[in-house]
Amino acid sequence: MRIGELADLVGTTPRAVRHYHRVGLLPEPTRHPNGYRHYTLRDAITLARVRRLRDLGLSLDEIRDVLAEDAGKDLVEVLTELDADLARQEADIRRRRAHLAWLLRQAEETGGLGAEAPVSFELTALFEDMARVTTGLEGPEPAWAAKERALLALLETGPRGGGHRWLDGLLAALTTDPEAVTRAYAVYAMFDELVDAAVDDPRVELTARAVVDGLPQEAREALATPGALSPENTAGGFADAFFAEFTPAQAAAIHRAMELLREPAP
Repeated sequence: MRIGELADLVGTTPRAVRHYHRVGLLPEPTRHPNGYRHYTLRDAITLARVRRLRDLGLSLDEIRDVLAEDAGKDLVEVLTELDADLARQEADIRRRRAHLAWLLRQAEETGGLGAEAPVSFELTALFEDMARVTTGLEGPEPAWAAKERALLALLETGPRGGGHRWLDGLLAALTTDPEAVTRAYAVYAMFDELVDAAVDDPRVELTARAVVDGLPQEAREALATPGALSPENTAGGFADAFFAEFTPAQAAAIHRAMELLREPAP
Protein backbone atom coordinates (compact mmCIF):
# COMPACT_ATOMS: atom_id res chain seq x y z
CA MET A 1 0.00 0.00 0.00
CA ARG A 2 1.06 3.59 -0.65
CA ILE A 3 0.74 6.21 2.09
CA GLY A 4 -2.48 7.63 0.65
CA GLU A 5 -4.06 4.19 0.49
CA LEU A 6 -3.02 3.45 4.07
CA ALA A 7 -4.46 6.75 5.30
CA ASP A 8 -7.76 6.16 3.47
CA LEU A 9 -8.02 2.64 4.88
CA VAL A 10 -7.65 3.81 8.47
CA GLY A 11 -9.57 7.06 8.05
CA THR A 12 -6.75 9.53 8.56
CA THR A 13 -4.51 11.69 6.37
CA PRO A 14 -1.04 11.20 4.85
CA ARG A 15 0.09 14.22 6.86
CA ALA A 16 -0.91 12.49 10.10
CA VAL A 17 0.90 9.32 9.04
CA ARG A 18 4.09 11.28 8.35
CA HIS A 19 3.75 12.96 11.76
CA TYR A 20 3.46 9.58 13.47
CA HIS A 21 6.66 8.56 11.69
CA ARG A 22 8.46 11.65 12.98
CA VAL A 23 7.40 11.14 16.60
CA GLY A 24 8.15 7.42 16.55
CA LEU A 25 4.64 6.01 16.82
CA LEU A 26 4.71 4.31 13.43
CA PRO A 27 7.93 2.73 12.13
CA GLU A 28 9.20 3.89 8.76
CA PRO A 29 8.30 1.20 6.19
CA THR A 30 10.51 -0.18 3.50
CA ARG A 31 10.66 1.78 0.28
CA HIS A 32 10.32 0.67 -3.30
CA PRO A 33 13.22 1.34 -5.68
CA ASN A 34 11.31 4.40 -6.89
CA GLY A 35 11.41 5.85 -3.36
CA TYR A 36 7.76 5.36 -2.46
CA ARG A 37 6.96 3.95 0.98
CA HIS A 38 5.52 0.45 0.98
CA TYR A 39 3.07 -0.25 3.80
CA THR A 40 1.91 -3.68 4.94
CA LEU A 41 -1.20 -4.90 6.69
CA ARG A 42 0.73 -4.81 9.99
CA ASP A 43 1.36 -1.08 9.47
CA ALA A 44 -2.36 -0.56 8.90
CA ILE A 45 -3.23 -2.46 12.10
CA THR A 46 -0.73 -0.40 14.12
CA LEU A 47 -2.01 2.86 12.63
CA ALA A 48 -5.61 1.88 13.34
CA ARG A 49 -4.70 1.21 16.97
CA VAL A 50 -2.99 4.58 17.23
CA ARG A 51 -6.12 6.28 15.92
CA ARG A 52 -8.40 4.42 18.34
CA LEU A 53 -6.18 5.39 21.27
CA ARG A 54 -6.16 9.00 20.09
CA ASP A 55 -9.95 8.95 19.86
CA LEU A 56 -10.04 7.83 23.50
CA GLY A 57 -8.05 10.92 24.44
CA LEU A 58 -4.57 9.48 25.05
CA SER A 59 -1.63 11.75 24.36
CA LEU A 60 1.03 10.76 21.86
CA ASP A 61 3.45 10.05 24.71
CA GLU A 62 0.91 7.75 26.37
CA ILE A 63 0.27 5.95 23.09
CA ARG A 64 4.00 5.49 22.62
CA ASP A 65 4.24 3.86 26.04
CA VAL A 66 1.33 1.53 25.26
CA LEU A 67 2.80 0.49 21.92
CA ALA A 68 6.29 0.03 23.38
CA GLU A 69 5.09 -2.31 26.08
CA ASP A 70 2.31 -3.80 23.95
CA ALA A 71 0.77 -5.54 26.94
CA GLY A 72 -2.86 -5.57 27.96
CA LYS A 73 -2.09 -4.78 31.57
CA ASP A 74 -0.29 -1.56 30.67
CA LEU A 75 -3.10 -0.48 28.39
CA VAL A 76 -5.69 -1.17 31.11
CA GLU A 77 -3.69 0.97 33.52
CA VAL A 78 -3.49 3.85 31.06
CA LEU A 79 -7.20 3.60 30.24
CA THR A 80 -8.06 3.57 33.96
CA GLU A 81 -6.09 6.78 34.47
CA LEU A 82 -7.74 8.29 31.41
CA ASP A 83 -11.19 7.39 32.73
CA ALA A 84 -10.41 9.05 36.07
CA ASP A 85 -9.15 12.16 34.29
CA LEU A 86 -12.30 12.33 32.14
CA ALA A 87 -14.43 11.95 35.27
CA ARG A 88 -12.65 14.95 36.82
CA GLN A 89 -13.20 16.96 33.66
CA GLU A 90 -16.86 15.95 33.61
CA ALA A 91 -17.32 17.07 37.23
CA ASP A 92 -15.58 20.36 36.47
CA ILE A 93 -17.82 20.96 33.46
CA ARG A 94 -20.93 20.29 35.59
CA ARG A 95 -19.68 22.74 38.22
CA ARG A 96 -18.93 25.40 35.63
CA ARG A 97 -22.32 24.96 33.94
CA ALA A 98 -24.08 25.24 37.29
CA HIS A 99 -22.19 28.47 37.96
CA LEU A 100 -23.09 29.81 34.51
CA ALA A 101 -26.76 28.92 35.00
CA TRP A 102 -26.74 30.69 38.35
CA LEU A 103 -25.12 33.81 36.83
CA LEU A 104 -27.69 33.86 34.03
CA ARG A 105 -30.51 33.61 36.57
CA GLN A 106 -28.97 36.47 38.53
CA ALA A 107 -28.73 38.58 35.36
CA GLU A 108 -32.34 37.85 34.51
CA GLU A 109 -33.61 38.67 38.00
CA THR A 110 -31.55 41.85 38.51
CA GLY A 111 -31.29 43.09 34.93
CA GLY A 112 -27.55 42.56 34.68
CA LEU A 113 -24.38 41.56 36.49
CA GLY A 114 -21.92 43.59 38.52
CA ALA A 115 -18.74 45.09 37.12
CA GLU A 116 -16.68 42.35 38.81
CA ALA A 117 -18.70 39.42 37.39
CA PRO A 118 -18.25 36.57 37.01
CA VAL A 119 -17.12 35.68 40.51
CA SER A 120 -17.85 32.81 42.88
CA PHE A 121 -21.14 32.17 44.63
CA GLU A 122 -19.64 33.46 47.88
CA LEU A 123 -18.38 36.72 46.42
CA THR A 124 -21.58 37.31 44.48
CA ALA A 125 -23.60 36.93 47.67
CA LEU A 126 -21.22 39.29 49.49
CA PHE A 127 -21.42 41.89 46.72
CA GLU A 128 -25.22 41.66 46.86
CA ASP A 129 -25.07 42.38 50.60
CA MET A 130 -22.83 45.34 49.89
CA ALA A 131 -25.32 46.63 47.33
CA ARG A 132 -28.13 46.40 49.90
CA VAL A 133 -26.08 48.40 52.40
CA THR A 134 -25.30 50.96 49.69
CA THR A 135 -29.00 51.57 49.02
CA GLY A 136 -29.44 52.55 52.67
CA LEU A 137 -26.67 55.13 52.66
CA GLU A 138 -27.52 58.81 52.66
CA GLY A 139 -24.73 59.66 50.24
CA PRO A 140 -22.82 57.83 47.51
CA GLU A 141 -21.04 54.57 48.17
CA PRO A 142 -17.50 55.02 49.54
CA ALA A 143 -14.94 54.68 46.75
CA TRP A 144 -12.97 52.28 48.95
CA ALA A 145 -15.84 49.77 48.79
CA ALA A 146 -15.50 49.46 45.03
CA LYS A 147 -11.72 49.05 45.36
CA GLU A 148 -12.19 46.26 47.89
CA ARG A 149 -14.62 44.43 45.59
CA ALA A 150 -12.11 44.60 42.76
CA LEU A 151 -9.34 43.38 45.07
CA LEU A 152 -11.40 40.46 46.38
CA ALA A 153 -12.29 39.42 42.82
CA LEU A 154 -8.61 39.60 41.84
CA LEU A 155 -7.37 37.57 44.79
CA GLU A 156 -10.09 34.97 44.37
CA THR A 157 -8.99 34.42 40.77
CA GLY A 158 -5.42 33.50 41.73
CA PRO A 159 -4.24 30.25 43.35
CA ARG A 160 -5.90 29.69 46.73
CA GLY A 161 -2.88 28.53 48.69
CA GLY A 162 -1.98 29.07 52.32
CA GLY A 163 -1.15 32.71 51.60
CA HIS A 164 -4.83 33.41 50.99
CA ARG A 165 -6.07 31.97 54.28
CA TRP A 166 -6.78 35.54 55.38
CA LEU A 167 -9.13 35.94 52.41
CA ASP A 168 -11.06 32.81 53.37
CA GLY A 169 -11.40 34.07 56.93
CA LEU A 170 -12.51 37.52 55.82
CA LEU A 171 -15.10 36.14 53.41
CA ALA A 172 -16.40 33.75 56.05
CA ALA A 173 -16.92 36.61 58.48
CA LEU A 174 -18.51 38.93 55.93
CA THR A 175 -20.92 36.27 54.70
CA THR A 176 -21.97 34.83 58.07
CA ASP A 177 -22.15 37.91 60.31
CA PRO A 178 -25.19 40.04 59.36
CA GLU A 179 -23.56 43.19 60.74
CA ALA A 180 -20.09 42.63 59.27
CA VAL A 181 -20.78 44.40 55.98
CA THR A 182 -22.30 47.39 57.77
CA ARG A 183 -19.21 47.68 59.99
CA ALA A 184 -17.02 47.35 56.89
CA TYR A 185 -18.77 50.32 55.30
CA ALA A 186 -17.90 52.43 58.32
CA VAL A 187 -14.23 51.60 57.67
CA TYR A 188 -14.62 52.33 53.95
CA ALA A 189 -15.90 55.79 54.85
CA MET A 190 -12.87 56.37 57.07
CA PHE A 191 -10.58 55.52 54.16
CA ASP A 192 -12.43 57.95 51.92
CA GLU A 193 -11.80 60.69 54.48
CA LEU A 194 -8.04 60.13 54.07
CA VAL A 195 -8.02 61.06 50.37
CA ASP A 196 -6.61 64.55 50.99
CA ALA A 197 -5.09 63.89 54.42
CA ALA A 198 -1.40 63.99 55.31
CA VAL A 199 0.37 60.77 56.27
CA ASP A 200 0.75 62.05 59.86
CA ASP A 201 -2.95 62.86 60.20
CA PRO A 202 -4.33 61.30 63.42
CA ARG A 203 -7.10 59.69 61.35
CA VAL A 204 -4.48 57.39 59.77
CA GLU A 205 -3.95 55.65 63.10
CA LEU A 206 -7.68 55.55 63.82
CA THR A 207 -8.37 53.98 60.42
CA ALA A 208 -5.60 51.40 60.83
CA ARG A 209 -6.98 50.32 64.20
CA ALA A 210 -10.51 50.17 62.79
CA VAL A 211 -9.23 47.83 60.06
CA VAL A 212 -7.58 45.53 62.59
CA ASP A 213 -10.56 45.58 64.95
CA GLY A 214 -12.89 44.61 62.09
CA LEU A 215 -10.90 41.57 60.99
CA PRO A 216 -11.93 38.09 62.17
CA GLN A 217 -9.32 36.15 64.13
CA GLU A 218 -8.40 33.80 61.27
CA ALA A 219 -7.79 36.71 58.93
CA ARG A 220 -5.70 38.50 61.57
CA GLU A 221 -3.47 35.47 62.09
CA ALA A 222 -3.02 34.90 58.37
CA LEU A 223 -2.24 38.55 57.59
CA ALA A 224 0.25 38.66 60.44
CA THR A 225 2.39 36.01 58.75
CA PRO A 226 5.04 37.08 56.22
CA GLY A 227 3.92 37.03 52.61
CA ALA A 228 0.27 37.99 52.99
CA LEU A 229 -0.11 41.61 51.85
CA SER A 230 3.04 43.08 53.39
CA PRO A 231 4.78 45.03 50.61
CA GLU A 232 8.26 43.83 51.52
CA ASN A 233 7.23 40.18 51.23
CA THR A 234 4.72 40.12 48.38
CA ALA A 235 6.27 38.80 45.17
CA GLY A 236 5.52 39.65 41.58
CA GLY A 237 5.10 43.41 42.07
CA PHE A 238 1.61 42.99 43.52
CA ALA A 239 2.29 45.15 46.56
CA ASP A 240 3.64 48.06 44.49
CA ALA A 241 0.64 47.91 42.16
CA PHE A 242 -1.76 47.59 45.11
CA PHE A 243 -0.44 50.58 47.06
CA ALA A 244 -0.16 52.72 43.91
CA GLU A 245 -3.97 52.72 43.77
CA PHE A 246 -4.30 54.74 46.98
CA THR A 247 -3.32 58.12 48.33
CA PRO A 248 -0.29 58.38 50.64
CA ALA A 249 -2.48 58.61 53.74
CA GLN A 250 -4.60 55.63 52.73
CA ALA A 251 -1.48 53.57 52.00
CA ALA A 252 -0.04 54.66 55.35
CA ALA A 253 -3.16 53.39 57.09
CA ILE A 254 -2.75 49.96 55.47
CA HIS A 255 0.95 49.85 56.37
CA ARG A 256 0.10 50.76 59.95
CA ALA A 257 -2.62 48.10 60.10
CA MET A 258 -0.09 45.49 58.98
CA GLU A 259 2.32 46.68 61.69
CA LEU A 260 -0.42 46.38 64.30
CA LEU A 261 -1.21 42.85 63.14
CA ARG A 262 2.42 41.81 63.52
CA GLU A 263 2.76 43.26 67.00
CA PRO A 264 2.82 40.63 69.75
CA ALA A 265 -0.40 40.24 71.68
CA PRO A 266 -0.39 42.08 75.07
